[in-house]
Amino acid sequence: MENKSDKRTRWLHIRLTEREQQKIRDKHKQSTSRKLSDYARKVLLDKTIKVKQRNQSLDDFMAEMIQLRNELNAIGNNYNQVVKKLHMLKDFSDVKSWLLLHESAHQMLQQKVAEIKSKINQIDDQWLQG
Repeated sequence: MENKSDKRTRWLHIRLTEREQQKIRDKHKQSTSRKLSDYARKVLLDKTIKVKQRNQSLDDFMAEMIQLRNELNAIGNNYNQVVKKLHMLKDFSDVKSWLLLHESAHQMLQQKVAEIKSKINQIDDQWLQG
């Protein structure tokens, strides 16, 4: 629990140009500080500032994985709709057409799973080399 003397009750006002403010915001975004005030306090009081390090290959991998996840979600939604329709159908000719649709959705799902495996294997190979 904070003591009464530990509370921050004093303000420091400074004027900046737009360029200075943008430079400070850019450096803040590169740090692990969540709030600009925490970052500024650390800078002004000569405290250690932790800087985020970005791994571009991991960023690229994550972007591809997010896209694949979205595509898998869409395929899964389509698959669920097909199964719901199958449960509601009474006529065999309707069931036959929905089974054909199910087969194409199943093939799309298998293709996306194969893509994910391939991407994971590529990243695994990169990590093993590094």
